[in-house]
Amino acid sequence: MAELLRSRVGGVSLRRMFEAGEMVLAPGCYDALGARLVEEAGFGALYLTGFGSAASRLGRPDVGLMTLPEMVDNARRIAQAVDIPVIADADTGYGNPINVIRSVHEYEAAGVSAIHLEDQVMPKKCGHMDGKQVVPAGEMAAKVAAAVAARRSEDFLIIARTDARAVEGLDAALQRARTYREAGADMLFVEAPQSGAEIEAVARAFPDVPLLFNYAEGGKTPAVTHAVLRELGFRLVIFPLTILLSATVAIRSALAQIKADGTPIELMPSMLPFGDFLDFVGMPEICELEKRFADA
Repeated sequence: MAELLRSRVGGVSLRRMFEAGEMVLAPGCYDALGARLVEEAGFGALYLTGFGSAASRLGRPDVGLMTLPEMVDNARRIAQAVDIPVIADADTGYGNPINVIRSVHEYEAAGVSAIHLEDQVMPKKCGHMDGKQVVPAGEMAAKVAAAVAARRSEDFLIIARTDARAVEGLDAALQRARTYREAGADMLFVEAPQSGAEIEAVARAFPDVPLLFNYAEGGKTPAVTHAVLRELGFRLVIFPLTILLSATVAIRSALAQIKADGTPIELMPSMLPFGDFLDFVGMPEICELEKRFADA
């Protein structure tokens, strides 16, 4: 019953999780229901995916259409639904260093534990799409420095992402990442290495720096095992597409069944029972609150 009465903002420090040497797995979600499912599954953190947010809220690809208020609103709803840390996609920071300052304030106030900023030119694109462009490294470093200066708590982490691999090559991307680390980034995110050797090169280049690995199924980075990522020392692994792509297949299948049969009768044995779903989203708690605050 206490759940609904309090603000549910993740109370676990993501920074302490990394300092403890944990390898954090953060499935990507795009709404509060997905966030609660991630938490129920036992994960220690979750990732607010910009790709999934654009797809779910706009029905469009991740090409810079989502605005700061839209992403922060989504982040706030998700952070309030769970008690685990939320890592959020903040695109390019939505402008220059001054815009980045506002972005940090908004995400931090929403209850997010970390954001990643990227060095693409706006309008940006998903890191595994073609046709990206990047800003000068110095411009991105200024954004990183502004983000670090703007945060109110040291527990709010700034993750610097470079998309330069597809534009300037891996060596240039690694050099950019070094520049962003020097600017104060807590963690580095070298987007879309294109082979196992490149994944290893990223890890070797930053043996003492927390690194993020983006597990984007079907993207430019090959699939690797959990054991390989752990051996290479990656500290955070995000899965921005898994829930989205799996849900799309399941929804298509259900709709095709209804279209063919005219009813969902054949689907019902495989569906979550209605009562179980109500329990999951907190209906018993609502009933208890109704009793507690009923008119005398």
